[in-house]
Amino acid sequence: MTYSGILVHLCGAADWAGAQGMGELRPESLREVGFVHLSTPQQVHLPANRLYRGRTDLVLLQVDPAKLAAPVRWEPGVPEDPESMLFPHLYGPLPVGAVTSVRDFRPGPDGEFPVADRG
Repeated sequence: MTYSGILVHLCGAADWAGAQGMGELRPESLREVGFVHLSTPQQVHLPANRLYRGRTDLVLLQVDPAKLAAPVRWEPGVPEDPESMLFPHLYGPLPVGAVTSVRDFRPGPDGEFPVADRG
């Protein structure tokens, strides 16, 4: 699948700070399942609510897919996701240089994350 839009990745602010010193982000998922979870801005609320509900230390990294060296594969998420929805998975570390902007990503008062209409 060819995708020219912005991709996003959620992580803790401390993880992002550490990645900047190393030049790349290597989340646990890279070791555990072999890829970095990415999303489009329109679908990031799904993994945010499933994995990080209520966390207030998250940042949303906006990623330029043209700056990624490792392959990105579009694959199904979990059965609870909308039918036929595919998520981008980066099969390698996320280079700091591919991140074009960073913003806080906070849940609402009920702990639920909103749909992000932009990266």
